Amino acid sequence: MARDEDETLPEAFWRVARLLRHRSREAMAPWDIAPSHGRALAVLRRHGALRLSELSEHLRIAPRSTTEVVDILQARGLVERHPDPKDRRATFVELTPEGHRVGDAIEANRAAEAERIFGALSAGDREQLARILRTLHG
Repeated sequence: MARDEDETLPEAFWRVARLLRHRSREAMAPWDIAPSHGRALAVLRRHGALRLSELSEHLRIAPRSTTEVVDILQARGLVERHPDPKDRRATFVELTPEGHRVGDAIEANRAAEAERIFGALSAGDREQLARILRTLHG
């Protein structure tokens, strides 16, 4: 097995990305929330009520897939749909009080997991890493 120092930059990056993804899934496990559903909750927590089309854009998924995600979240009582008063063809989606509670709890768990990973870095290193990742992301 290769030593950490022998890892290429992409290998190291993907190892950390897999660790973050794994810990994120663990953070959502108590609520039996799939990652795509957790992302939708997070977007709605951050932006408030959105049209389905806007939620699709934020999630970068097809509108049909967004409808499926919202259907599941609505069946679980985490979101509700409302007609857009300005456009009868459009629908708004927003978190229910339970959706806010679950979203807040998931975010707290995810933040704790991220702290476990990034806690090894100094504040300066965290700032540098964030700057670098934003630069790469564009």
